[in-house]
Amino acid sequence: MSTPTAITPTRAEDFPEWYQQVVRGADMAENSEVRGCMVIKPWGYGLWENIQRQLDVKFKATGHQNAYFPLLIPLSYLEKEAQHAEGFATECAVVTHHRLEAVKQDDGTVKMIPKGELTEPFVIRPTSETIIGAAFARWIQSYRDLPLLINQWANVMRWEMRPRLFLRTSEFLWQEGHTAHETAEEAMEEANLMHDVYEKFLRNILAIPVIPGEKTERERFPGAANTFTVEAMVQDRKAIQAGTSHFLGQNFAKAANIEFVGRDNQRHHAWTTSWGVSTRLIGTLIMVHGDDDGVILPPRIAPVQVMILPVTPKPDTREAVLDACEALAKTLRSQSYHGAPLSVQVDKRDLPGGQRNWEWIKKGVPIRVEIGPRDISNRSVAVARRDRSPKDKEIISKEQFIKDVEDILEDIQNSLLSRAIALRDANMPKLNSEAEFRAFFASKDEDKEISGGFALMHWAGSSEDEDRIAKELKVTIRCIPKGDEFAEEGSCFITGKPSKRRVVFAKSY
Repeated sequence: MSTPTAITPTRAEDFPEWYQQVVRGADMAENSEVRGCMVIKPWGYGLWENIQRQLDVKFKATGHQNAYFPLLIPLSYLEKEAQHAEGFATECAVVTHHRLEAVKQDDGTVKMIPKGELTEPFVIRPTSETIIGAAFARWIQSYRDLPLLINQWANVMRWEMRPRLFLRTSEFLWQEGHTAHETAEEAMEEANLMHDVYEKFLRNILAIPVIPGEKTERERFPGAANTFTVEAMVQDRKAIQAGTSHFLGQNFAKAANIEFVGRDNQRHHAWTTSWGVSTRLIGTLIMVHGDDDGVILPPRIAPVQVMILPVTPKPDTREAVLDACEALAKTLRSQSYHGAPLSVQVDKRDLPGGQRNWEWIKKGVPIRVEIGPRDISNRSVAVARRDRSPKDKEIISKEQFIKDVEDILEDIQNSLLSRAIALRDANMPKLNSEAEFRAFFASKDEDKEISGGFALMHWAGSSEDEDRIAKELKVTIRCIPKGDEFAEEGSCFITGKPSKRRVVFAKSY
């Protein structure tokens, strides 16, 4: 007889539906009245705030400043960069009127009619290269104005036909960095620097061991010369593109006339980059670490690291237990973890203890602590870790827990990273033939078994070869990975041509 779980269906039964139920069960987000858009609820937004806060520190430490640019982009700006605009054309939402007029209907109702057609339509930003490029063209006059290092925290709109909370929604939150440089070498160095920032953030803070690498020409950001990506494997063995950094060459600078007088007293176009991550990181985090009881949050990113649950079997014990819980919370908050004060809460709601306990299990709080009358007498606490079974509780002295709490949190952080590495490495084989490749990605949807993973293949094919594989098997080259472990002489499994390194193929979200 299987053990009951908080989330149904389980991951093994139906992974996509499991994900949706986890997001709802953790009360992180919900679908809104606007098709394809979501309402991010406080627990989910708390995660985004922590992501934003910690990344913002890293951006500023590397010399970047925050700014804000318009939500509406003139259509003519996109027309200046044809390749870029074409890449987003089918996802754009367009504003064509500037006012509404109330018109009374025959049945007495009032209908709002768009009036005042705009001379030029505006596109709700799908990304901001063009509008930021126009500002850069005004701000940059000389090589002395370079490098210009700007970041924006904002929302974007990309019309999504098959939405999924956090992973794919029409509107989502993100940051987009945009920089301009004097030389190609400096711009490429910037693109690689931010690529490295993303990789380390996902590994060290989100406990997600991504594969860093470069996109093929087919998969590049529209208008970019090079696109660098970090690819995460989630528990159904599919890939999620968790962040990208783009070397844009001079393409956007020429379209936006971003010019400067150089050291040779001649006019030159700047070299630019852009880079970004989004609320998709939250979906990735859930899919990498969650279990059949809900979310599991790495302590370094959790909105609450320790939740204290008062146990009051009798009304006359409530005051004493709450006092003990608040005293412990105060002591813990005076300590720090990973450079910040411990985030500790006491759940004092008048709800059954089991209900409160399961709520925080589903939300993924790293440590739950129960204190009841007997614990007060014994100077003990009951400690449960979210990376272990819900039934696994340890009774330890209060003093010992206070002493060990930071070590426990770090052990949870490390255990989640180790699990994710083990899953990835166990499902990332080196394959050499097309037959092996096809067998690896053979669909098993009928019995809902999980198939595939990251296939490391030798590649020397064309974009047309990539298209054919993508259409037939729904498998794409996720990246040409960095690292000596992927450098190896061989032959392309499709064309037979010589290949000097393996690439990562996978199905993806």
